[in-house]
Order: sequence, then structure tokens, then C-alpha cells
Amino acid sequence: MSLDAMDPDNNASNDTYRIAKLRQHKSEKHKLHNTQPDQPAKRFPIDRSGLRFILRIFDFTAGFAIILIACHLLKIDLLSENLRTSLPYIAAPLFAFLGMRITGAYRFAFDEHPLTHIGRVLLGSSLGVALVHIISLVFNLGDDQLYQISAIVLCGYLGLHAHYAALLRSLTRSGALADNVVIVGATPAAFDLIEKNRKKREMNILGVFEDRLDRAPAAIADVPVIGKVDDLLEWDKLPDVDRIILTVTSTAQERVRTLIDRLRLLPQEVILMLDLDGFSPEKTSIANMVDTPAAYVSGAPKDVRRAAIKRGLDIVVASAMLILFLPFMMIIATLIKLDSQGSIFFRQRRHGFNNQIIRVWKFRTMHPDKAAEDGTKVIQTVSNDKRVTRIGAFLRRTSLDELPQLINILVGDMSLVGPRPHAVGMTTEEVEVHNIVAEYAHRHRMKPGLTGWAQINGSRGPVHTAELVKDRVRLDMEYMEKASFWFDLYVILMTAPCLLGDSKTQR
Repeated sequence: MSLDAMDPDNNASNDTYRIAKLRQHKSEKHKLHNTQPDQPAKRFPIDRSGLRFILRIFDFTAGFAIILIACHLLKIDLLSENLRTSLPYIAAPLFAFLGMRITGAYRFAFDEHPLTHIGRVLLGSSLGVALVHIISLVFNLGDDQLYQISAIVLCGYLGLHAHYAALLRSLTRSGALADNVVIVGATPAAFDLIEKNRKKREMNILGVFEDRLDRAPAAIADVPVIGKVDDLLEWDKLPDVDRIILTVTSTAQERVRTLIDRLRLLPQEVILMLDLDGFSPEKTSIANMVDTPAAYVSGAPKDVRRAAIKRGLDIVVASAMLILFLPFMMIIATLIKLDSQGSIFFRQRRHGFNNQIIRVWKFRTMHPDKAAEDGTKVIQTVSNDKRVTRIGAFLRRTSLDELPQLINILVGDMSLVGPRPHAVGMTTEEVEVHNIVAEYAHRHRMKPGLTGWAQINGSRGPVHTAELVKDRVRLDMEYMEKASFWFDLYVILMTAPCLLGDSKTQR
């Protein structure tokens, strides 16, 4: 099998292509999942951008802790000092922090040498502290001990960042901070991307998928070619994938359009590597995938700050609600036990973020049904459903059966606000719901919610027609476009009056 025939849309004389020819393994037959990737499929709670944000917050706080320690060592009582004396002490860590931001000490680049990072820290913090000294001299602030305080601040930040650099270097080498990625297209561009990533480890590249398997090698730079795009859509590891990268040359317009149309229905980010002179299917945001120009054609770049704020809101509000409703939940549990035989709780398999399967907690409202709990058979409730217990009818009407999902929120499977999680295998009009609306999987680009924009707009409970499914997906998409801290608060505040005032919707 000739590598030159691997993709007729590419130039085989390309230098990268020739190198790839020498290094790739050839195979006469391809077997699905015949090779396992050598990089781990990480499941790390935060990504690198999130870690940068956390370290900045920690540094800002640690600076003032360093000042308190320094004042204690030098026997300075900040509270008893006048403002002209104490102000430079307080300003020193703040200006040092701002100086480090200016010199790029918080970039934490994958390939940055620790000594280079320490140099940025030293330069930025020194500039900040020097500015404090200049201002103090001009306005006659501080005292003779300001020099000692400044030295302790500089040493403190250097010590902290030495530990940061060591930690990030270790996590980068292990691949713990890298996104899980698959590549579509066994092309020279894929080889080039894999080679660049080998040095920086920005991504865990799990495998390559290529529709033209008869022209593709068994592996590209030791990353296995696993199967065709159809195999990717059915791949059992797909929920663990964070993004999909298309490396088919953008000048092959029809092929790019076809692949994008097939992949954009997935909840993962889909990114097209750009050659900049070729076709760009959607001129959206530009990103750099290991120094390679790329465009997002489906999904969107991560907003780490927004995710951190949303997670903080989830933890605070869910914890408060759990404490507040705990007595009522104990009463409900007792009534369920007295009303019918079976367990108090019902845990059902549902789709979560990135189509991952999660177990959602609910108070049991029906007579036990093992098939429904296992997800082997999902039948939506109907009016006057005989499966619903007496206490269950009340719980469903008031949505109190959803209260145990506060546990799902605290463990991170769900959020307070988001698209409601649907049961695995749920059907409408004898058709699985994901086959009714093309954009259905897009609602899984966000964690499912205890409540949502759809719910306060009347779309709650079972969806028995294709039109109801389409309407719910439309409202979910509206929420994802509008999502913000204040919008989430609005949805939370409107949930109770909307649900209590809705006596018509059947659940």
C-alpha cells in the first residue's frame, strides 16, 4: 500500500509527507480498535486555562499572606501603623502581581523552561516593587523597613512559582492537563500535528479516523488509525473525547463540508485545521492547536471563567438547598416507604455532558421497574399512568421527586441550570429522540440541569410528539446562547412560581 495514495487532495512531495512515509507503519488490513493509544485518556477536573485562573487567584491572595508573615517576622503591627507607613506594605504584593501579569508569568506555556518562567516572575515582581519604592520616595511614604518587606515579597513569589513550574511540568509530562482529542483525516497535516504535540503534550491524541482506510496506514507517528468516521460515531470512548480535529485539506471543499455535516451533530468541539489560503467553511473564532491555525466549526472555545463561576454557584446554592430541604426529604422518604414496596430512590441512566452516561437520583414515584432503571426499556409516562404511586403523583406534579438531584449537582454530574437530562434510549412516536432533531446532541455540550429555560417556559415532563421534542431542543439552544451568571439566577428564581403555577402539564 502506498502512502502517496493515502489522500489525493494532498501533495505527496511535501517534506512532512516524505518524513511521514518513512516513519509510518503500513498494514494490508485494518481492524477496528486493533491498537490502543499510548497516551492516557485523562479525566482531570480542570483544564490548563482553569488552572491558570486558580493560580492567579491564589497568587493574589498569597501576596497579602506573605506581607502578614513578613510583618510578623519584622515585628511590625500594621493595624497600629499610620496609613502613610502601611500603604506601601499593602501595595507591594499587589504591584508585584500586576508586574508578573504584564511580563507573562501566568501564561504557563507547555514548552516553557522553568528557568524562563522564573525569569518572568523575577522581572515582573521586581518592576512592580520598584514602582512602589519610586512612588514611596516621591510622596514620602513607608519607612526604612520597606526594603526588607520588598525582599521577602520577591522571595515569596519566586518560591511559589518555582513550585508552580515544577507541578505544571510534571502534569504536562504525564498528559494530565491535556484534552482528549481524535483526528479525522490520515493526512500529512495529521502527522505534523502529532509530531508537534509529541514535544508539547498539549493533547492526548487517542486515535485517527479515516474513511479511506484502503489508502491509510495502520498508524501515523505511532498513533493508531482506528477506523472510519462511522466507527467514530459508534466508538465506546467517544464520551471521553473533548474535541475532534479535522485535518483534511480545506481546499477539498466537498469532502470538508460532508465531514462537518456528519460531525457537527456531536456534542464535542469540532475544529478544522486551516491552511489559511484555502476554503474556510465557517469564519468563526480562530484558535491555535499546538501552534497550528485552526477554526472552530462546531461547538465553541471553552470559557473557563464562566465555567468556574457557574460551578461556584452550583456548589453554594445546591448545598444551601440540601440543608434547607433535608427535613422535607426525610418526610418524603418515609411517605414513599409507607405508600408502596420498593426502594426510596430511583437511579436512572441518563445522558450527561458530552453524551456521558450518568446515574440521576430521584425519589421513586412509580412501582419498581427494573427494565426502566437499567435503561433497557424507557417508556414515558402518560396521563393517569397506572405505574405512578399515590405519593408519586403528588411528587411529580410538584417536581419534588427531583430534589435528590442536588446530590448529582454537588458531585459534578449536573448543574442547577441547563438542559434537562433525558433517559438513555428515550423514544417519541417510536423514534429515538436524537433522530428527530439534528441539533439534539448540541444540548449535551453543557452539563444537564436541575431546572432550565425550557422548564420555566412550559416544556417539562414527557415529550410525546416530534413537535414537543423540537420545541424543547429549541429552548435548550436558546439557553445555551444566553447563558450567564445573571441569566442562571433568573431561571432559578422563576422555577418555583412557574412550576407551582403549572397545573396542566402532565408529569
